[in-house]
Amino acid sequence: MRRGVLARWASRLPLTEKTPLLTLGEGDTPLVPAPSLARDVGCAELWLKFEGQNPTGSFKDRGMVVAVAKALEAGLSSAVCASTGNTSASAAAYCAAAGIACNVVVPEGKVALGKMAQAVAHGARIVVLRGNFDAALVRVREVAERRGIALLNSVNPHRIEGQKTAAFEVAEALGRAPDVLALPVGNAGNITAYWRGFTELGGRRPVLLGFQAAGAAPLVSGSPVARPETVATAIRIGNPASWKAAAAAQRESGGLFAAVTDAEILAASRRLSREAGVFCEPASAAPVAGLLRLAREKTDFSGRIVVAVLTGHGLKDPQSAIDAQAGVGPTVDDDPAALEAALA
Repeated sequence: MRRGVLARWASRLPLTEKTPLLTLGEGDTPLVPAPSLARDVGCAELWLKFEGQNPTGSFKDRGMVVAVAKALEAGLSSAVCASTGNTSASAAAYCAAAGIACNVVVPEGKVALGKMAQAVAHGARIVVLRGNFDAALVRVREVAERRGIALLNSVNPHRIEGQKTAAFEVAEALGRAPDVLALPVGNAGNITAYWRGFTELGGRRPVLLGFQAAGAAPLVSGSPVARPETVATAIRIGNPASWKAAAAAQRESGGLFAAVTDAEILAASRRLSREAGVFCEPASAAPVAGLLRLAREKTDFSGRIVVAVLTGHGLKDPQSAIDAQAGVGPTVDDDPAALEAALA
């Protein structure tokens, strides 16, 4: 049985005796081996940290449980977040469990249906903003400050504290930190959190490779993107809130930021589904796409243990998978010969 992030990692989190041990069973997600992809990357081992097995289907649950528990501890009864989808789903679920009113601001036309459905199901009040995620985050920060309600985006330091626990799990499962950790980067809170986790553990720390979509790659270009566009909606962010902290983590680790195209992301997603048995949302495939690109560009990963973080489940954005994969065959008559011919 999963104990949950607060109970399992209490000694490493900013908890007090008054912090309620809220949980939906988050954390303890698996490391899945990917041997055929490891062969093409050219590394000794490639492991997939599949965060899609958290309760609401994404890594956001790790930080959200801490943020909502601390809001409860502070006596707050209302919360707000801006979201491209995963944050809203997670916030809505944990607020529902905690009895806190949840308000979500999403950019118009930029949220995958599976994620929106979760927020609706958990009873969040949803407002659609005519603008992108970056504009939505600015507005909710203003509202949270004026009204004195909990802000549940990754600018909330408790979110980063919870998310760092994934680094503890990776090191625990491998018996050491990996040589390389590859992540998708949108608002850049997760890469910041992993680096904090590995730093707190001490000893070996991995090289961090952060991959963005080519149409939303401010950390690669070095300047904000006014109109970010990519099929990977979870990382469709033009001005990351955790920019400075993420850039510092990248420099300290000796790593890099790089961009991958939507075509590369979708191709990696197909390979993850068909060769590793892991169905992830498009943004989660960005680090694998990036590793494959670096391998083609002659980056030497030989002898290295590599972990790619897959941040969200494929059921978050099923339409992308359906659109990208030609796996549905023709309709046939209810006839044994016709069915046999179709299967052949």
